Amino acid sequence: MFKRSYIFLGILCSLSLFAQDELIKKVIGNASVNSKFEFKEIITIENTSVKSQGSAGTCWSYSGNSFLESEMIKNGKTPIDLAEIFAARHVYLSKARNYILFNGNLGLGDGGETHDVMNMLRKYGAMPQQAYNLEDYGKGTLKSDEFQEKFKSILDDYIKNSSTTKGASWVANIDNYMDEKLGKLPQSFTYAGKTYTPQTFAKEVVGINPDDYMEFSSYKDSPYYQKMVLPVPDNWSYEQLYNVPMTEMTDIIDYALTKGYTIAWSSDVSEPYFSWKNGVAYVPNVDDLDGITAEQRKTLFDGPSPEKVVTEDLRLNGLYTLTTTDDHAMQIVGLAKDQNGKEYYKVKNSWGQTNDYKGFLYVTKAFVQLKSTGILLNKAGVPKNTKAKLRA
Repeated sequence: MFKRSYIFLGILCSLSLFAQDELIKKVIGNASVNSKFEFKEIITIENTSVKSQGSAGTCWSYSGNSFLESEMIKNGKTPIDLAEIFAARHVYLSKARNYILFNGNLGLGDGGETHDVMNMLRKYGAMPQQAYNLEDYGKGTLKSDEFQEKFKSILDDYIKNSSTTKGASWVANIDNYMDEKLGKLPQSFTYAGKTYTPQTFAKEVVGINPDDYMEFSSYKDSPYYQKMVLPVPDNWSYEQLYNVPMTEMTDIIDYALTKGYTIAWSSDVSEPYFSWKNGVAYVPNVDDLDGITAEQRKTLFDGPSPEKVVTEDLRLNGLYTLTTTDDHAMQIVGLAKDQNGKEYYKVKNSWGQTNDYKGFLYVTKAFVQLKSTGILLNKAGVPKNTKAKLRA
């Protein structure tokens, strides 16, 4: 079972702070005492060390930056621990801008998407962890829910202020608040004996072009191979991605892995058939996936078992009924088989190393097809036949 520590509080990456507690209640008991899975890794792509996001809902920044770190390795560069809070801080300011311009009719919170890391890299650059090392956020005295509560109140107070002379004071107020709580952003820093700005560090050291990446999801009710706005709450910037058939999502992942590319993966993990403790997620062959009984839960992860056939209608029903939500983001770093020869994706998480596989999980393709909300990857990892079908 889970150890009751702040690691559980890091599970939520959505806009609602209340949903965090609900998600913890859903997943904390998902485990079998006698779990007997045996995995043989078929593909393992080099990745950096497992991190812990603590109680902060910034999984998208952890997975997105971990993805960038693997891309750097793929490009022949020295692995670097990138500062997750750097991207998150710039997202907070961008969210504040939208919140003001929409007169408070938007969500705030820690939530985001992996494309936010790419967008912040393009606009603001990047920093190594050693240059902006705020380990306390979500892990110590600075609680993410308390930070977000005050953050929102600053913006709400500005909106309520009817003074004609107030100016755009919210910008300075938010910046000052983040300086106080998250630490002042250095304008320049020294890395490996050389001075950089975030922009020059991104260009000279990270060396990644955000335009070289593509994002996909699958919604049967929208035209395939065209772009659409990803319809999830954490897509606060209304980014568009390509819509492809459900099985083509996993075809893309399979191809990318064979070419040595990892995938930034966003998914719903709030199901009884997702076990962080046992490090396994699959789709059990039961009639009602939303009505799994307490007795069934006890043995869900005893070992490999048959899976339910996942259809596009089943997937769409999960999206429409909100049983599939965008509550977590991770990184797919490999492919493995269980003792029966069934394939699983090897997934790197950001909840520390407290589970059976030291921070990694093994997730079936059926689970990815049913519960994914999006994948982001290098366009060189997208099959040519998929690219040929895409329309602007």
